[in-house]
Amino acid sequence: MYQREGHGAGAAGGAGTIALGMAEYGRVFPAHLYPQPVRRGLADIDLAVDLGARIGTGEWFRGLATLGALIGATVWLAPGIDPVTIPAPAAMAPARQGEMRPPARARADAGRRLARPDPARPAIAAPEPPRIDLQSTLGPGDGLARVLEREGAAHGDAVRAAALVAGAVRLSHIAAGTKLAITLGPGGSADRPLEALSFRARFDLALRLTRANGALTLQRQPIAVDATPMRLTGLVGDSLYAAERSAGAPPSVVADYIRAIAPRIGIDDILPSDRFDMVFEHKRAATGEVQTGRLLYAGIARQGDALRLARWTLGGREQWFDASGAGERRDGFTMPVTGARLSSGFGMRFHPILGFSRMHQGVDLAAPYGTPIVAAADGVVRFAGWHGGHGNFVQIAHDGGMGTGYGHMSGFVVRVGETVRQGELIGYVGSTGLSTGPHCHFEVYRGGQAIDPASASFEMTQRIGGAALARFKAMMARWAALNPSPRGERDQVTSPSATARSRG
Repeated sequence: MYQREGHGAGAAGGAGTIALGMAEYGRVFPAHLYPQPVRRGLADIDLAVDLGARIGTGEWFRGLATLGALIGATVWLAPGIDPVTIPAPAAMAPARQGEMRPPARARADAGRRLARPDPARPAIAAPEPPRIDLQSTLGPGDGLARVLEREGAAHGDAVRAAALVAGAVRLSHIAAGTKLAITLGPGGSADRPLEALSFRARFDLALRLTRANGALTLQRQPIAVDATPMRLTGLVGDSLYAAERSAGAPPSVVADYIRAIAPRIGIDDILPSDRFDMVFEHKRAATGEVQTGRLLYAGIARQGDALRLARWTLGGREQWFDASGAGERRDGFTMPVTGARLSSGFGMRFHPILGFSRMHQGVDLAAPYGTPIVAAADGVVRFAGWHGGHGNFVQIAHDGGMGTGYGHMSGFVVRVGETVRQGELIGYVGSTGLSTGPHCHFEVYRGGQAIDPASASFEMTQRIGGAALARFKAMMARWAALNPSPRGERDQVTSPSATARSRG
């Protein structure tokens, strides 16, 4: 049994397609399983063909024909190109050529005269020769003569200027960063004569070099300076640092103040109601510059107590001393040999060379031959030389009745009466005297009696005595008599609670 199914015309107006189906035993087969007729119109023909595919087919030749037609139409429709003609300039007349021709020799006629020139008039005065004014800066490690030559001054003038300045002030004392005002006279691009030089050689001295009658001369210009130290006082308030800074103390001076009082008073123990007192170097020049130096005096007034400290040099060492002349407290001492091994302790022992037992008044620090030996603490050398079984021996006296001894040295580098600092080199490990190998025999004394260095713990405090103590107290009295700066009191900020702790 056949079943026919008809379709109407499509949207393009073409004839409808007829799909046939066949039913067998109640089943209908779909129409797309059967081949359908294909109909094409002009709209379905592709003129832009890919010439790289299906070469040699009719479709390929159709695309080639289309390409040829497009090229031909482009050539046929293209406009023509006409050449541009530029006319040649007219030839110059012979008279004009003569005017343009340069003279063949000096003072030759260069052509037609256009106008009568003004007559030359003699100059009334010669023009001022050109000068160069410049600024330069003295760099770290720079020499004055080197800077002048670098700026273009003649070598002889630079050397002469440096020699003149050296007669007034040491060249090494001129600070780096000093501004130099230089004037150079007429000349070439280099080696110009030095006409003038001026600069600030010191805070209290300016120098000026000028040229007179062909020679350089030096003029000193002293600057008046008020070198009276500045004193600042005020309440601590909420912060010791903030109070001192607001009073006008520079940060470096505040840091020195805290370092001076910290070993004697805990910063956290300072109350807002306490009063600080400081004196530091302060120079004021007549030209308006200000120069601040070191802290000289540090004090703090507490409830029923006061601490006053001043700088003083004793035994070649500068430190802070209180009003009674007592210096900084230093506990203990350093071991004289770094990295040494304890080969023998303090006390009775059997002597390896003498063959019997006797008191060993120190400790033996074994170390390689030539190892440096340093002073265990600050002191004065009382003995340096050969000392029997100790061989090369050095003995140092310290404050508080303390002393140290160093034996069996291969050599020493100090002399009797010399002041040494803690950690300063005094000799080298050796094996002189009664010794079985390189080591340092180290002794510690208290009141002239030997004690065990391993258990010794002592406090050293230097004290000013005699005439030096009188001079020290007179100096402290001068600092205390200075009038405090009014800014210190005006800028103080006090704490609302007098019992609150200062944060330092």
